[in-house]
Amino acid sequence: MTTDLSSSSITGPSAWRGDELAGSTEWIYLLNDAEREELETLGRRFVEDDPDLREVTAESYPLVAARGMIEECARQMDAGRGFILVRGLRTAEYGDTLAGAIFFLMGLHLGTPMEQNQLGNVLDHVIATSNKTLDDPGALPSRVRDRLPFHSDSSDVVALMCLRASKEGGSSSLVSGTTIYNEILRRRPDLAPLLFEPWHWDWRGQDPDALSNTYVSPICSYVDGVFSTYAGSTMIFSAQKYPGVPQLTEAQIELLHLYDEITQEQGLPIDMDFQPGDVQWLLNYAALHSRTSYVDWPEPERRRHLLRLWLKRDVGRPLVEGFGKNVVKARGDGEGKKPLPGGSFHIAEAVVPNQDWGNLPSRPRHG
Repeated sequence: MTTDLSSSSITGPSAWRGDELAGSTEWIYLLNDAEREELETLGRRFVEDDPDLREVTAESYPLVAARGMIEECARQMDAGRGFILVRGLRTAEYGDTLAGAIFFLMGLHLGTPMEQNQLGNVLDHVIATSNKTLDDPGALPSRVRDRLPFHSDSSDVVALMCLRASKEGGSSSLVSGTTIYNEILRRRPDLAPLLFEPWHWDWRGQDPDALSNTYVSPICSYVDGVFSTYAGSTMIFSAQKYPGVPQLTEAQIELLHLYDEITQEQGLPIDMDFQPGDVQWLLNYAALHSRTSYVDWPEPERRRHLLRLWLKRDVGRPLVEGFGKNVVKARGDGEGKKPLPGGSFHIAEAVVPNQDWGNLPSRPRHG
């Protein structure tokens, strides 16, 4: 195992720029009729079978026509750009239950769903449930309309399905972790090595039931020629409030500010306007994600609504020990805390968002 990184920039498909991708459709996989029809057929059987979302497996819903689509999603996440957008599902015709079933069974073929909140739900929602902003105490990034800073979630893969789009704004923004590193290396080679040193992250701020106040992880990993990123400066700065956490040095603070500035620079991110039926698959180690602010429709039934999956995807990706926040357990691991009562483990109820999230002190986990 080698973990040394030379002073050379990292090349390859994960080192992309948004302004170079925006003019193409190479990152969009358009379903053909046979693929879509197979997903619809299996989705209807999924709804009829009504399996427990904590126990169902991909083997119960094998794919034939859509196998190539799944393989392309896997290839792009594991060894390509790190993301892909699948387009062509007719969710407006399906209703939320069938749309959610198709989304969930696609996820089963790409990884193992993970718990996303204290209730143990493995299918969650991105929808504004109040008029709070991120500045409000207890506000949840997934339940407000603010622009979000670029960050990584607490999983190997994060996936989103668009059920309904916003009235204005709300674009999904992605930026290459590899490109950010290359830019830091080019501009401040003196600061770049700090990305591979351990940093304290606010664990309690992400999960009220955390085992300790903080966890420790580097921002970048480089093992056997594979570069990975785990980022979110908000949680690093927030960890400074806990006793015993080493105070950030001037160089570390400068690096975090530079990192955030680069993620926002024109030309680096790619913004994609979700259309109903779009499904985005993202490897958290390859790219960071955020969202632009948005204006919702006044009618509750028309509000911007995304379904979200967190997946554990074990493909042997080499990472430095302790990299990322590997504390949210995949279902079936048997190591997580006993969930609180009230979880939704069948598809018809799971696609209905809990309107209390974002309005109560007890908060779901978030990335």
